[in-house]
Amino acid sequence: MKQGAALEAGIRPPVLRDTRRAQVLRRLKRDKWLYILLTPGLLYFLIFKYVPMWGVLLAFKDYQPFVGFWKSEWVGLEHFRTFFQNPDFFMLLRNTLVLSFYNLVFYFPAPIILALLLNEIRLSFYKRTIQTMIYVPHFISMVIVASITYVFLTTEGGAINELLYQMTGSKIDFLASPDWFRPLIILQTIWKECGWGTIIFLAALAGVDMEQYEAAVVDGASRWRQIWHITLPAIRSTIIILLILRMGTILDNGFEQIYLMMNALNREVAEVFDTYVYALGITQGAFSYSTAVGLFKSVIGVILVLGTNWLAKKSGESGLY
Repeated sequence: MKQGAALEAGIRPPVLRDTRRAQVLRRLKRDKWLYILLTPGLLYFLIFKYVPMWGVLLAFKDYQPFVGFWKSEWVGLEHFRTFFQNPDFFMLLRNTLVLSFYNLVFYFPAPIILALLLNEIRLSFYKRTIQTMIYVPHFISMVIVASITYVFLTTEGGAINELLYQMTGSKIDFLASPDWFRPLIILQTIWKECGWGTIIFLAALAGVDMEQYEAAVVDGASRWRQIWHITLPAIRSTIIILLILRMGTILDNGFEQIYLMMNALNREVAEVFDTYVYALGITQGAFSYSTAVGLFKSVIGVILVLGTNWLAKKSGESGLY
């Protein structure tokens, strides 16, 4: 009777607590090597992701290095108000969103299309050779990519401009023209990362049941019909998950690439949040203000991830969680 009363009162007997603790210990002992393998990843996220998060408090302080973090004046939302009232805010927001939109429209589908094309190659030798060739640009430094772009497009002896001059009698200043900046950034991104991005989609395509293709052939479906009705639905969940993750970094356009391609003549369309934070936080020492800009980007990214995940689940997909 006492035990029943204790259970009704929500109090677990010591025996039950000990049993559950013993089960946990048995599982830990059984899977100890898995937990040991998990430890480096956990330490990485703890040390490099979670511990540095206390630094966002800089956005609410007037940080002075010679005074120190704790003794710096607390200013609340002052840096955010200054940022939103800055005449450059809408220029930065426009440039960042336009580049992100171009990346979603042109770069995001490119690895999917390339993976579908590679999946159609039946000779494994040619497939492996092509895969190796398109993976290589991913390992090339962005500095080298910018240098290659300069060598090809400069008006002073650039290969493409020399060819244009021989054909039309005129040259185009690709590197200084605001109209050409965004297309060049997108082309660089596609050339450098498109091949590497196919890895995930090729892995997803490897799990497609081949009997579905055989049944489609019997029914008289063409290759395009097989891709549309079998291949794409098979990797739809992978595409949705990567799209959700992509939305989280929609305001991150890549500092190094933009910085290397930006100059005084195309700054009006080239300046984005990443380069703006660098110019203020590093070169001018406005640590608190630049932290506020970075925190603004992070909040927008979280909102976009949550919103995209909600839309994905509403449309019938599993989403991230």
